[in-house]
Amino acid sequence: MSTAILFRDRVAAGEQLAPEIHRLLDKITAVSNVAPYPIVYALPRGGLPVAVPVARRLRCPIDIVVAKKIGHPQNPELAIGAVTADGNVLWAGQTSIALQNSPPGKIALEAALSKAKLQMAVLNSGRPQHGAIAQQTRDTIAILVDDGVATGMTMAVAAQTLRSQNHIAVWLCTPVAPQTLLPWLEQWGDRIIVLHTPKSFLSVSRFYEEFPQVETRIALACLQQQKLWLGR
Repeated sequence: MSTAILFRDRVAAGEQLAPEIHRLLDKITAVSNVAPYPIVYALPRGGLPVAVPVARRLRCPIDIVVAKKIGHPQNPELAIGAVTADGNVLWAGQTSIALQNSPPGKIALEAALSKAKLQMAVLNSGRPQHGAIAQQTRDTIAILVDDGVATGMTMAVAAQTLRSQNHIAVWLCTPVAPQTLLPWLEQWGDRIIVLHTPKSFLSVSRFYEEFPQVETRIALACLQQQKLWLGR
């Protein structure tokens, strides 16, 4: 087994992440004498199996924020930005205005936006009742969860979307992220919770013993099981 491995799988990572989030929420309650109401938001699909143990520990709903990377027109694997299904866009700092506004840049943005909208439509049936979530956001802490952070682009743009929903705070939570990325992430969230921050960081997958692609049926099951567990 590689010394890089930190977690058996995504569920195990969520089980380790959950108590740390719970501890910090309890600390807020002890100071203010008011228990904050959390809502867990997963970045699908990989973030959903991590989010389930977190939501169970916090006894709260799971929703999703769908965000997709915008690939470079000449190298789709290179992220030049990210966009959410509701059209929130964040460009990487090194992406020039000229590229953003060029026909290839616009095509890359539209392709990513289409993917995000399609995934949201596919997963929408598993989400909590939208009205119930909307009524709660003014007094809630949004707990944004992913299985790991490599560039931070999708998590950052998802955080922008959550900030527009009137949550009292947005927390960015993940089992593993590069140590060098933390200062940049701090501008997007009110609190950053990362269990491990390796100095050597090639990919998120190298820190998991099992890291298969999360199929749509599994992602839907994560959402639907939490609704049933809460009786909503």
